[in-house]
Amino acid sequence: MSTDVVTVLVSAVIATLNPSLLAAVTVMLLLPEPKRLMLGYLLGAYTSSITAGLVIIFSLHGTGVAKTSTHLLSPAGQIVVGVVALAVALLLATGRDAGFQSWRRRRKETRAAAGKAKDPWQVRMLGKGSSMVAFAVGAAMSFPGVSYVNALDHIANLNPPTISMLALVLYFCVMQQILLEGALLAYTFASDRTQNFIVTLKAWFARHGHQLTVGGFFAVGILLATRGALAIG
Repeated sequence: MSTDVVTVLVSAVIATLNPSLLAAVTVMLLLPEPKRLMLGYLLGAYTSSITAGLVIIFSLHGTGVAKTSTHLLSPAGQIVVGVVALAVALLLATGRDAGFQSWRRRRKETRAAAGKAKDPWQVRMLGKGSSMVAFAVGAAMSFPGVSYVNALDHIANLNPPTISMLALVLYFCVMQQILLEGALLAYTFASDRTQNFIVTLKAWFARHGHQLTVGGFFAVGILLATRGALAIG
C-alpha cells in the first residue's frame, strides 16, 4: 500500500476526532426535534465538504499535479511541517504548555465572573433550533481544513480512475462526520440512550482531549516527515 493511500486513510481517521462536532451534536440532541437538526447539519456538511473537495481534487487533477508529482507541499515542506507537528506533540506531551493553559483558564474564569463568557458561535446558532440554520452551520464547519486538503493532495497524486477518486473523497467526507452519523442513526432507534451516551462521550473527550491532541499531532508529523523523506530519497 502506497504512502499516499496510508496518508488518506489515517487523515480521515484523525478527522473523526472533532471536539467541535461533538459539542454541536450534544447541543442538537438536547433541543426539540434533534433528528431534524442533525439531518440539516449533516446535509450542510456533505454539501460543503463534498462540493469543495471535488472542486479541489479535479482542479489538481486537471492541471497535471498528479502527473508531475508537484504537491501543495514540496517534500522539504512536508518534512518541515512534519517536524513542527512532532515538536508541538512533544511540547504538549511534556506539559510545557502548562503556563499557556493556566493563562487560558484564568482568562476564561475572569470572563465568566464578568458575565462576558460566551458559547462558541456554532453552539449559539444551533441553539436557535432551526434546521436551515443547522444546515448553514454544518456547511461552514465542514469546509476543507488542513487535514482534508492534505488528503486531497495525496488523492490527486495517486492519479486514480475518476470513480476511485470520487470514492476516496466520499470516504473522507463520511469519516469526517462519523460522530454525527452515528448519533443520528442511534437516536433513530434509541433516543434516550443516545443522548446519555453523547453526554458521556463529551465528558470523556474533555478528560482525554490532551492525549488525543498529542496523538493527532504525532501521527500527522510522522506521516508528513516520512513521506517527505521518502520523496527526497
